Amino acid sequence: MKKIILDTNFLLIPYIFKVDIFSEIDRVSSFKYDICIINRTIDELERIAEKQKGKNKEAAKFALKLIKQKSLKRIGKIQDTRDVDDIILDLDKTNLIVATQDKALKKRLRQNKILVIVLRQKKYLMIVGM
Repeated sequence: MKKIILDTNFLLIPYIFKVDIFSEIDRVSSFKYDICIINRTIDELERIAEKQKGKNKEAAKFALKLIKQKSLKRIGKIQDTRDVDDIILDLDKTNLIVATQDKALKKRLRQNKILVIVLRQKKYLMIVGM
């Protein structure tokens, strides 16, 4: 069973681009998987919802609702204060896929030979690095 980790910016996609990331993940995945988030991702989304304005604020609020609604599995220690990207890169790399739009994180994931799910043309998802 593979673990698909959703990065903070990836969780903003459903609101900003109106893409159902969960049905799209199902479409591109021909294997069994669990969708997970890093505990610190919730902190980041709450900070965006609290401090930013406009579309990002609304997208973060929507993402927090989605996390509750989909009962996403949480990974990582709550007291861990490291950057979410560093936590992701420290996870067991076997059977790991990361869904992100973050350019720097994608580069680091490719260097570690970790598959990445990305948004293409603002309308569908694709697994890269296979």
